[in-house]
Parts: sequence; structure tokens; C-alpha cells
Amino acid sequence: MAMTTMEIREEDWKVCCGSSDFAKLMVKASPFNSLDAAIESARDIWFNQVNVAAWLEAFAAHPQIGKSPSPSSNSDFARRSVTEQSRAFATTSASALEELAEWNALYRERFGFIFIICASGRTHAEMLAELKGRYANRPIVELEIAAKEQMKITELRMAKLFSEKAKAVSQTESTKPQEDRLRILGGHLNVAEAPKRSRPPITTHVLDVSRGAPAAGVEVHLEVWNGTTSPSFGHGARGDWSMVGTSATDKDGRSGPLMDLVEALKPGTYRISFNTGKYCPGGFFPYVSIAFEVTESQKWEHFHVPLLLSPFSFTTYRGS
Repeated sequence: MAMTTMEIREEDWKVCCGSSDFAKLMVKASPFNSLDAAIESARDIWFNQVNVAAWLEAFAAHPQIGKSPSPSSNSDFARRSVTEQSRAFATTSASALEELAEWNALYRERFGFIFIICASGRTHAEMLAELKGRYANRPIVELEIAAKEQMKITELRMAKLFSEKAKAVSQTESTKPQEDRLRILGGHLNVAEAPKRSRPPITTHVLDVSRGAPAAGVEVHLEVWNGTTSPSFGHGARGDWSMVGTSATDKDGRSGPLMDLVEALKPGTYRISFNTGKYCPGGFFPYVSIAFEVTESQKWEHFHVPLLLSPFSFTTYRGS
């Protein structure tokens, strides 16, 4: 007997996140053995694979907070946004909505995209306060925050999507023997063997925020600490750094492999360094090094360490 599959189409993924590139890559990564596996892949695609243009496309798919989509809009994505906001604005006064609209306009003028926030469980007053607080952020910081809020929205919609699909499969298979139905659902929703890595456990990319574009040609080194004690701030340590691998960023700002494709990452302290002085002569930083620790319990995880760079500042975070 053929196994029924849970079909999740590109348009389904685009209702979860309004980026076309995100939706295409989720289809390419399918099928998923659980919601958790799908969310893990979605986070990797959103933070590590698509570019800033894809982020902005997803942001633009939302109606402005507190505002309904235009009557001509046929976007399931936009209508879902309004549903998510409905509880927060059900009893909001006209004057409060007017104040929100004014702040939305100021925000868009400053950052170039609409204010993105996961509205689920939030009140109008909480969202307005968040908007006012985030208005003071530097553009690169706010872009990152908006991307993280979009991911929260995407994950909530993915959970709803999986629930709806599972219910449809269950109803379709209701006339089949119990064990056959469980086998079908188990192939898609129950925990299965963890997927193997498809890339090295440590990766990076570099974004030139002064140009709003990927930084190509940045030399990158990955090292691991070899010593009897771990390096720490302000204290000497016995040991030295050993080179793991080197590469340079491509036209999309992503480095080539910095290490072998291994399943379990050896616990320890790693350092990733960027030759920023060569990329940006006359900038403030001759190079940038970021050290981080991988514990025994984290050896199966992925560590994406991006660099968001301008001539006189940089920021980073741990992606997945």
C-alpha cells in the first residue's frame, strides 16, 4: 500500500513567510520528519541562506501594524497578519490608532521598511511601546531585530500549517486500519532519526552594512585552542591557537568550507578571524576576531557566526 505524503507546497510556505526565496528553499529542503525539523531548516534558510532582499520582501508582505490590507489585496499572507493582530486592536480607540499610524510613518521613513513585530499575545499599548523603543536603534541593529521577529511569526504559522496538514491527513486516512494511519502520520510528524549534516558545523558570512550588500573577497580563518587551560579575558593561558581552515567570502558574502564535514564537532574554544583591514583599507579595524566556546552538549549543533561590518563598527551574533 502506497504511503500518503503530507504535501506542503511553495504557496503554503509563502503564507508562513512572504519571501519567495525562502518558500523555494523550504520546498527544496522538504520533506520534514517533524515540525521541529522544519523549523530548524527554516531558521537556517532565513538567517544563513537568503539575503537581505528576501528579508525586505517578507517584511513588505505584511500590512502595517494596526492597518488592514487594501481591499484589492488577495494575499493570504496579509490576511493572516490581520487575524493575528485582531485581538490586540479589537478595542483600540481611533486616537490610539492614529498615534500608531504616526509612529509607523516615522519608523518607515527612518528604516525604509515597515515595523515588524510578532503580534501574538501582545496588546496595542505593548506594540506601540516597542515601536517607540526600537525607533532609536541603529538601522543595522533594527534590521536584525525585524528579521528575528519575522522568524517568530513564521514559526507560529508553520505550527498552524503542520497542525492543519496533519488533521487533513488523519481525516483522509480515517477509514484505514489504525496501524496504517499511525504509520503514515509517523512518517511526517513523529520523531525520527536526526538528519545528518549537509554542511560543516561552523560557517560564516559577511555583510557590508555601509553598502547594504554582501562583502565579497574577505579572507577568513578558523582556529581552535590547544592548551591545558581555556583562554579567558585578562588571564594568561597555557596553549596556542591551531589553524582549522581558511577561505574567503564569495559574491554572496559566504565563506567556503572552513573545516571538514563532521557529524560531531569537537568541544573546545574556537576563534574565527576576518581580514577586515584588507577589505576596507582606512577602516578602524585591521582585523576582527570572534572567540566562542562549544560544549560537549553542543557538539551536534550548528554554529553560524556572521559579521555585519562597516568601516568603523561591526556586530555579530550566533546563528543556527
